[in-house]
Amino acid sequence: MNRGGSSPSAAANYLLCTNCRKVLRKDKRIRVSQPLTRGPSAFIPEKEVVQANTVDERTNFLVEEYSTSGRLDNITQVMSLHTQYLESFLRSQFYMLRMDGPLPLPYRHYIAIMAAARHQCSYLINMHVDEFLKTGGIAEWLNGLEYVPQRLKNLNEINKLLAHRPWLITKEHIQKLVKTGENNWSLPELVHAVVLLAHYHALASFVFGSGINPERDPEISNGFTLISVNNFCVCDLANDNNIENASLSGGNFGIVDSLSELEALMERMKRLQEEREDEEASQEEMSTRFEKEKKESLFVVSGDTFHSFPHSDFEDDMIITSDVSRYIEDPGFGYEDFARRGEEHLPTFRAQDYTWENHGFSLVNRLYSDIGHLLDEKFRMVYNLTYNTMATHEDVDTTMLRRALFNYVHCMFGIRYDDYDYGEVNQLLERSLKVYIKTVTCYPERTTKRMYDSYWRQFKHSEKVHVNLLLMEARMQAELLYALRAITRHLT
Repeated sequence: MNRGGSSPSAAANYLLCTNCRKVLRKDKRIRVSQPLTRGPSAFIPEKEVVQANTVDERTNFLVEEYSTSGRLDNITQVMSLHTQYLESFLRSQFYMLRMDGPLPLPYRHYIAIMAAARHQCSYLINMHVDEFLKTGGIAEWLNGLEYVPQRLKNLNEINKLLAHRPWLITKEHIQKLVKTGENNWSLPELVHAVVLLAHYHALASFVFGSGINPERDPEISNGFTLISVNNFCVCDLANDNNIENASLSGGNFGIVDSLSELEALMERMKRLQEEREDEEASQEEMSTRFEKEKKESLFVVSGDTFHSFPHSDFEDDMIITSDVSRYIEDPGFGYEDFARRGEEHLPTFRAQDYTWENHGFSLVNRLYSDIGHLLDEKFRMVYNLTYNTMATHEDVDTTMLRRALFNYVHCMFGIRYDDYDYGEVNQLLERSLKVYIKTVTCYPERTTKRMYDSYWRQFKHSEKVHVNLLLMEARMQAELLYALRAITRHLT
């Protein structure tokens, strides 16, 4: 036994929390009661969400009309802070789960389970296990992928790529799924499946980004569960873990208080607007700024609170519990930065060459009628949603900020808009917000309350939920663009 010091392989089994300085075992499990806090979210005070629900009868009407579970679940309660958007969301989700479509109802819920399992989102998995059984699903399928029909199993590869590296999807993946044979997919069935996969990958981002609590089970008054804490410290489980106690290296916190942080952001928005009016950057300069932002996003490390002990790339840190792993293959496969590790040769996806409006929308509508209209309405709704406020300020045009958030997500997926100046992203999104965006979008299961608390500290919770809605829809659209482009190439 080596008493003189730990071996490198032993040291690699630990992480160091920079908040409380505890050394953590990667495979550590703890026993916690669920839910950890009262209310629909562990991040948002219960009274703020409850107030929104009591004053808005519209929410109750929408739940009666479009909820497949028939109850006001925690996701809906948090989204009801933005009722206009909630209606678009519930209508499109109801359509893809319940209305006429190419796939049988149990298939739809099983595909939702497979998608949620890529991010170990037990909240969504549990919800759709119930729905799967209610719609006549075969209980044996819930034992894992080896019990499902081969054609469902064949979705594994596209599920994996869509969730983590959608830029790798090619027309060959599509051809493999639709080729003739007893296990083939028709194109309408495949489009329905792709829409479901993208929807539930993105919804997992919202669930983790908003700290959605498990639904309370009325039959369990004191249920305990084992959860893996390999990717966050127990100090993050405390609901009162606020930013004042966190040492966030790499941010401006502690130097600039949150009020002047807000004023500084508004000043930068004003200055950018004036610069826009004065002069327009050349196409060459715009391209350079995109490449710079894309490369800089490599250094925005998800799980910024941790430093490895002694080194970890964070890609093997997740321990998948068996109830989740049964629904996926290759659990170690995760997001890898677009401009990294031998993938530099991948061409940037120029949004103008394949847009949602001109290409994706019509293809989806042709193969799976009406879903294109519903998705389009949802994308437009979240992108244009504004109350013209920023924290305590009113009559503010937030278009610039909303566009920066949406385009930064697409930048991390290698999608570039020729007419957008990516220099604005660096001006408008400070480091702790970039860390939060990258985590929620690419590694949602690592999101912690401390990350949520660390950015825009003067802003209302409803404004941060709006950020999460933008991130969710930007992610879903990015996945769809890559998948639909591959289907278009297969057809031509």
